[in-house]
Amino acid sequence: MDRLNNPARLMIVSDLDHTMVDHHDSENLSLLRFNALWEANYRHDSLLVFSTGRSPTLYKQLRKEKPMLTPDITIMSVGTEITYGNSMVPDNVYAVMQSETEQRPHKVSFYVDKDKARDVMRALSELLEKRGLDVKIIYSGGMDLDILPQGAGKGQALAYLLKKFKAEGKLPNNTLVCGDSGNDAELFSIPDVYGVMVSNAQEELLQWHAENAKNNPKIIHATERCASGIIQAIGQFSLGPNTSPRDLKCSSECKMEDTNPGHEIVKFYLFYERWRRAEVENSDQSLEKLKAVCKSLRVWVDRVSSAQISSDTWLVKFDKWELSEGCLIIVIYLMSSNKYQNFVGEEWQCCMTTVILRSRAASLSDGFTWMHVHQTWLEGSGAKDQTNWLF
Repeated sequence: MDRLNNPARLMIVSDLDHTMVDHHDSENLSLLRFNALWEANYRHDSLLVFSTGRSPTLYKQLRKEKPMLTPDITIMSVGTEITYGNSMVPDNVYAVMQSETEQRPHKVSFYVDKDKARDVMRALSELLEKRGLDVKIIYSGGMDLDILPQGAGKGQALAYLLKKFKAEGKLPNNTLVCGDSGNDAELFSIPDVYGVMVSNAQEELLQWHAENAKNNPKIIHATERCASGIIQAIGQFSLGPNTSPRDLKCSSECKMEDTNPGHEIVKFYLFYERWRRAEVENSDQSLEKLKAVCKSLRVWVDRVSSAQISSDTWLVKFDKWELSEGCLIIVIYLMSSNKYQNFVGEEWQCCMTTVILRSRAASLSDGFTWMHVHQTWLEGSGAKDQTNWLF
C-alpha cells in the first residue's frame, strides 16, 4: 500500500484461474505477454491486485506452477482475506468473521453439479434464512459453491480497498477488474470501474452480465482469452500502453517516448531469451545449436523498481526468472517456505538483480547504457556449472 507516493495511474484487479492464468496455454504465452507489458510500462506507477477464490495454500501452489508476477495486493478465499506485498502481510482490520485448505474461517465451500446448482442454491438459501443466518451464496466455475458472510466477497474486498485508498488521498486514477466466473460478478458491480470478461468466461458470469450490466459501456466481453483479454481491455478503454514488448520482433519497434528503466530491463531480457532460443534474425549458424536444447526457454522479470541517483543515472532492482526444459538445473524457489524443490521436466532459476543504467543523452528517448550488473543467487538457486549461464 505504501509503495507509491501518489495515486496509482492504473489498478488492475484480476481473478487468477482462467482469467490471468490460462491453464490451456502450456507455454504460458498470454501470461508472459502480460508480465512484460506490466513490468515495462506499469509497475513503476500502478498497482496489481490478484483476487482469487483460492485459499492461501492453493494460491501459493499456483505460484509454484506458473510464471506469475508478484502482486501488490492479494485477495483470497473469495474475498474473505487480504494480504499485502511479497511477504503477504495480512490486513487484520478487514478480517470478516470467516480449516483444511479450502474451508476458511469465513468461507464454506462445496462442489455442486451444474445441472443441480439452481435447485441446491434455492433450497440452501431458504434453509439458511430460516436459521437467521445473514450469508450469501456464490456459484462459479460450473462446480464451486461458496457460502460467505454478507460482508465478504470479492466486491466487498475491492470496495474496502478503494475506500482505504480514498481516505489516504491515493484513489487510483482508473481501475480495471477482470474475471471469468460467477464469483467475479461482484467486481463488476463496483461503481466507476472498468471491467473485462475474458472470452472464455463461464456461462454464469455472462448470464449475470446480461441481466445486470448489458448496457454498461465500461464492461466488455473480450474476444481474447485470459491475460490476452486483459491486454485487449487496456487498449479498448485507453487506459495506457497495450502493446506487450513480447509482441515486438525487434527493439526498433519500441516507441521510444515510452522508454523508462523498467522498459529497458524488459527489452534486454526479451532479447536475451530470443538469442538463447536462436530466434534473433541473422543469427550465426552456430546459434542454431542452442535451439535444440533451449527451445522452451522463457525469461521474465518481476518486481522491477527504479530510483534516479543522479541527473542521468538510475539504480534498478528486480528478480530475473528463467524457465526451460533443457538449459538449466532443475530447481524452483518456493515462495511460502523460502526453500527450493526439484520439478520433473521443468527447470526454474531466479536471481535478485541490480543494474545501473545511464541515459545516452538528456532525453530518455535516446535509450540507456548498461554500466553495471550484479546478480545475487538465492540460497540453493545458483547453477552448479556456471558455464550453463551465458549472462
